[in-house]
Amino acid sequence: MLVSLAWSSLASRRKSVILTFLSLLISISVLLSVEHIRQQAKESFNRTISDVDMIVGAPSGQLNLLLYSVFRMGSPTSNINYKSYETLKSSSLVKWAIPISLGDSHRSFRVMGTNNSYFEHFKYGTKQPLTFNSGQPFNTLFEAVIGADVAKKLSYKIGDSVVIAHGIGNTSFTHHENTPFIIKGILSPTGTPVDKTIHVSLNAIEAIHLSPAKQAELLNNVDSVNTTPESITAVMLGLKSKFSTFKLQRDINNYKADRLMAVLPGVAMTELWQMMATVENLLRVIGILVLVSSLFGLSTMLLASMAQRKNEIAVLRVLGAGPSAIFSLVLVEALILVILASAAATTLLSLTIWLLGDWLGATYGLFLNANMLNVETLKVITVITVAAIITSAIPAYEAYKNALHSSLGAKS
Repeated sequence: MLVSLAWSSLASRRKSVILTFLSLLISISVLLSVEHIRQQAKESFNRTISDVDMIVGAPSGQLNLLLYSVFRMGSPTSNINYKSYETLKSSSLVKWAIPISLGDSHRSFRVMGTNNSYFEHFKYGTKQPLTFNSGQPFNTLFEAVIGADVAKKLSYKIGDSVVIAHGIGNTSFTHHENTPFIIKGILSPTGTPVDKTIHVSLNAIEAIHLSPAKQAELLNNVDSVNTTPESITAVMLGLKSKFSTFKLQRDINNYKADRLMAVLPGVAMTELWQMMATVENLLRVIGILVLVSSLFGLSTMLLASMAQRKNEIAVLRVLGAGPSAIFSLVLVEALILVILASAAATTLLSLTIWLLGDWLGATYGLFLNANMLNVETLKVITVITVAAIITSAIPAYEAYKNALHSSLGAKS
């Protein structure tokens, strides 16, 4: 009964109601999207690297090591000896090891030296392996495998040549033009820094930094020049047993032959995310303020309608509706608007994420779940509903007083 009356009352004031509904729709969409993206972004953030138990590099702080080895951000303070990598690889506790060498670039994209164990063992997301959109891993010295973003933005295809530049800036005055690389493979999109990376072999990184005479000799006979690197940037490790993680980390940090530091990616990711908590909370506050503004708009709309609804209230009183029923009627009107706006916002966001999901993942690395019906969303909608009831209590009480006065007037 109350719902039917509330719906009819809202329909009679459809212009102001529609504007209030749109205001609620926008504010609830903002708040839900902030909360959903915050949760999903954290998961996407942690999806950048998967199934890697440890990262080893030169001592520079675990965040710095994580940033340059995983996210290709910043530069290492120093390298570690290649012999240290070989020692780690041969450890009885280590299942596999991926060497990484950074320091060069191509048209603002980072170049990473590694070996084929990278394509075999590196995983992202929920332990998803790297796959090739076309081509295959590099086999010879001057072959390269590029990420999806590199291929897309530079319009590269299999067989094209790439000239690597020294340094990581957008502009470089040192180009290794004597040793161009041929693109051998193009990786499928991952939504991670892998997409923005050009992968070459460790030996190739060493070869491009040789003297012109050595490079000429190398081009004539690959086996005539030793291209084994003396140092690399970092090593990613997969362990045979998770129980040996802390023992190996302690042994690496106390390694005497080289200055090494071992970090656990999960721990470093958590620390990095905590540093971003300020931005996270700021977005949440902005969403809450927008919602509060809309709820006050809802309350103002209901209050403004009280003067116009005196006759309506009087008719309801004649029909036997008590002041408490009038109070409940106004609250039901507010709840109808909020519930409809919440449902519309949830549907709209789900549809938007479903349509743009692949683009967001490939472009920004945000793997967003289009299903908005989860515990977090229900919590937010519950809070919104409670807030709507509280803010609507003022106009509801005003309607209650009007009904009470009309009742007293009728008795007198």
